[in-house]
Amino acid sequence: MKITIIGGGHMGRALIAALLRQGASAGNLVVGEAHDAAREALLRDYGVRATADNLAAIDGADVVLLAVKPQEMARVVTPLQPALTRDRPLVLSVAAGIRCADLQGWCGDGIDVVRAMPNRPALVGAGATGLYAAPSVSAARRELATRIMESTGVVVWVPDEAQIDVVTALSGSGPAYFFLVGEAMAEAGRALGLDAATAARLAAATLHGSGLLAAEAATPGTPATLARMRSEVTSKGGTTEAAIGALELAGLRDAILRAITAATQRSQQLAAEFGSAQPPGK
Repeated sequence: MKITIIGGGHMGRALIAALLRQGASAGNLVVGEAHDAAREALLRDYGVRATADNLAAIDGADVVLLAVKPQEMARVVTPLQPALTRDRPLVLSVAAGIRCADLQGWCGDGIDVVRAMPNRPALVGAGATGLYAAPSVSAARRELATRIMESTGVVVWVPDEAQIDVVTALSGSGPAYFFLVGEAMAEAGRALGLDAATAARLAAATLHGSGLLAAEAATPGTPATLARMRSEVTSKGGTTEAAIGALELAGLRDAILRAITAATQRSQQLAAEFGSAQPPGK
């Protein structure tokens, strides 16, 4: 199966690494990438062929993964329409905000489009991806999309395309929230007397270990929940209880709700700004 990735940036590289890790052949992966240095890096780091000619890249592809920024999508995809209409690959888009209807308009009539929202931990096989497809996309094509994105980690399907905006805000942008928490923890440790390297190492290791525990808790059939796990490390009258009390008093939950709401709204704005944009020359 030939898979073409259009866009060799951070997410494109994460997808390539995940597919190779799960046994895909480098010879069956082709990348369309405009920048010379990025193409050289893709060949050096992953052994995959990269070309500046997107039409050549998608020729004969079974799956085309669009790892392109929302503002670039119309410009990049519209010239590919004749080839997409001829070969009729499955098109997977990982762009925030851009709706299936717009993608189908740019790709051509009858092209199966699936929206995917992975996140950066896909690079190490620990990603979380939300998927949506219109009802017209067959079960076989949905299964193909699932298999591809499962190479990056956990996959969930949502029944309503609007929910992809929430997925984008929750898990797509989510790693940055945890990096910010880790950054703040390290800064607090340093302010209270630890050296910077020690504080940063402890913060990063704590995020890593907590993530592993949380992933186990979220596995189907596991009785523990995130709330239960929190309570298990929060002894009454202890240090953790004091810290949790301070976070609750500071309005942590409301701050997180505001953050994810803002990211959801921005995803919706991206659709309005770039999804309805006319391709160049139209």
